[in-house]
Amino acid sequence: MISAAAAGGMALVELGMALTPGPNMVYLVSRSVSQGRTAGLVSLVGTAVGFLVYMTLANVGLAVVFVAVPWLYIGFKAVGAAYLAYLAWQTLRQGGRGLFEPRDLQRDSHWKLLRMGLITNLLNPKVAILYLALIPQFIDPARGHTTAQGFALGAIQIAVGITVNALIILAAGSVAHLLKRRPTWATWQRRITGSLLGAAALVLAREVPAHARA
Repeated sequence: MISAAAAGGMALVELGMALTPGPNMVYLVSRSVSQGRTAGLVSLVGTAVGFLVYMTLANVGLAVVFVAVPWLYIGFKAVGAAYLAYLAWQTLRQGGRGLFEPRDLQRDSHWKLLRMGLITNLLNPKVAILYLALIPQFIDPARGHTTAQGFALGAIQIAVGITVNALIILAAGSVAHLLKRRPTWATWQRRITGSLLGAAALVLAREVPAHARA
């Protein structure tokens, strides 16, 4: 059984990660603004399935696979860093759009929205790092079965992540309308979001050579 301190620590870590712009947030907000809240919530179900996949794989030995074949982990982080850098460039470039600015996206079926939410989450480097590097730090072998602790901590992460993202989806339309009426706020929102994405990309990129030398 996990301790209250571990549960609280996991919740705080996930809260911070969920509030930091990344592939999941970009996808969910863009769908919510362009196709409505229902589309955003359906996409969120896909990301929730992605969390479950990661949680299961991490607890049955995904970390062992990355240790045995380290270039897989290095490659994954490199691709993740490149993707975050691309999102940052798309946001900060001349004529780029902010997180809550409407996009001309095709109206997709619920099944495709769910599938894309799943794929986006599976390719999200933040989620991989969370399950492979952060959650294990809250596991205490002295408190019993480590796999059970991993699933319990993963359940807390999923609950917090889904709650935060659902609130963002529900608020996305209102925020988009507000930013449309206040262009200066929209500009600053775009700069802040792009800078955070760029910073996350740099952190990941700096870690890739370290893992390659290890």
